[in-house]
Amino acid sequence: MSDPRTTPSIFTRGAVDLGALRSAAPTPARPATTTPAGGHPVPGGVAPGAVTVIDVTEATFQTEVLERSMTTPVVLDFWAEWCQPCKQLSPLLERLAAEGGGSWVLAKIDVDANQRLAQMFRVQSIPTVYAVIGGQMAPGFAGLQPESQIRQWVGAVLQAGGVTVETPEDPRLTEADEALITGDLDAAEQAYRKILAESPADASAEAGLAHVSLARRVAGVNPAQALAAAQAGPDDVAAQLLAADVEVLSGQAELAYQRLVDLVRRTAGDDRETIRKHLLSLFTVAGPDDPAVGSARRALANALF
Repeated sequence: MSDPRTTPSIFTRGAVDLGALRSAAPTPARPATTTPAGGHPVPGGVAPGAVTVIDVTEATFQTEVLERSMTTPVVLDFWAEWCQPCKQLSPLLERLAAEGGGSWVLAKIDVDANQRLAQMFRVQSIPTVYAVIGGQMAPGFAGLQPESQIRQWVGAVLQAGGVTVETPEDPRLTEADEALITGDLDAAEQAYRKILAESPADASAEAGLAHVSLARRVAGVNPAQALAAAQAGPDDVAAQLLAADVEVLSGQAELAYQRLVDLVRRTAGDDRETIRKHLLSLFTVAGPDDPAVGSARRALANALF
């Protein structure tokens, strides 16, 4: 999960010693998925039919991830069969990888079968996504994110890997997102506010600005302690709000929404209004197209009226 104790952003930074994962000799690669025949090349001239999705284990990690990443960015998808959000995120990543036509490779890692890899990458919840570029870790994210933001992240990964990509339609948003990804919250906030000043209805900029606020709220917070404090004080509004923030960052947004909707039902007056506004800010983080937001909005309306 994205650990607020170590990063001021929704995007995680892994202090992982990839050298410790290198084996003594390369291991033969496992079967890989290719793009369908007749697929379209992506910017940069990558031909259709290239490898796009592979299954990776600890035994094949050196060959399929470390060595491959020297020429092609590799995105790691930590998942498990029992993980419901994984069943939404993994197909999306696979589709984006296919669209990429081999400009990057999706490496799927089953955490149940590869617990040592999950431990070394400090995977605390799934789905968790990282990138490896040139044998080095790159920022990633945890939890189910909107497709638009995942596309932006993949674009940043490709650029970091020296892959030519199409010029984004709105370079202002790319600049703001890159600042957010790198943890420069002041620059990100300034960039998002500039976009909103020029385009007040820009949903992506609104979501980005909400991400900045969320990241600042959890800076320096110990997630386990925050959740424990909320459990110990079910009517402590501040503790419940912080716990909801932590849950959103850990990919458990639906739990966060339910937590605050239940709190709305138990409160009144200024406390209720504070909780309502906080929940709306978390909705903005996810974006209006997230189906979980639609359900939570209906639950909030029932709680209020």
